[in-house]
Amino acid sequence: MKQIPIALQMYTLRNELEKDFTGTLQKVAEIGYEGVELAGYGGLSAKELKKTLDQLELRVASSHIPLKDLRSDVSKVIHDQHELGSSFIVCPFLLPEERTEEHYLQLVDDLNSFGERCLQEGITLCYHNHEFELSTLSNGKTALDMILSETNPHWVKAEFDIYWLTYAGESPVDWLKRYQGRTPLVHLKDMTTDGERFFAELGAGGVDIVSVLDNGVHNDVDWWIVEQDESRIPPFDSVRMSLEYLRHNKI
Repeated sequence: MKQIPIALQMYTLRNELEKDFTGTLQKVAEIGYEGVELAGYGGLSAKELKKTLDQLELRVASSHIPLKDLRSDVSKVIHDQHELGSSFIVCPFLLPEERTEEHYLQLVDDLNSFGERCLQEGITLCYHNHEFELSTLSNGKTALDMILSETNPHWVKAEFDIYWLTYAGESPVDWLKRYQGRTPLVHLKDMTTDGERFFAELGAGGVDIVSVLDNGVHNDVDWWIVEQDESRIPPFDSVRMSLEYLRHNKI
């Protein structure tokens, strides 16, 4: 049975990266993660970062690239991914002023354009959701459904964030099944059950992580990616706990 590797979204350790970028990557490797999802290169060139990651035996699962960077120079973004050995680019976030129907329509056009170009270069483009894409538009669809239904499935894939789907009252497994074969990357997060719906280490909250993991092999998931936006315990302890949970429960 396919074994799906586990990466860490480095935004989780953003404060630690600011203090010691290379040292933080080393600790991630020591904890046992197989890869990282990048959210910036720490002032290094892609080539320099690749050398560091190779020394640490960490693979690049994907890179989160702001939409403005894709729009300004998609050729450079693709070139950097080749340098890094990364097969996935993720559009990670929309600014508040970009969350209108007019902007979503423009986003669809942009994603199709960037996705086709990426595919020609051997790279896969994904879109990462938060909760705001689950709002209903005037056409009766959620923004996330519109983005995925109006983009070419060969050019644009999804990186579903199971915390934000749950936060919006949705079932992550339902979304994985609805877009089966189109979700190569999945963000794994848990949520506290104390009413605050705060971010939690995997297995410490109320999100049905096991059902998501059970669905992974059948859904052609290439990477499980741990992310925790905020933690109530030291971040390195947090990411270690989540990895230990996955090692215990991963199929």
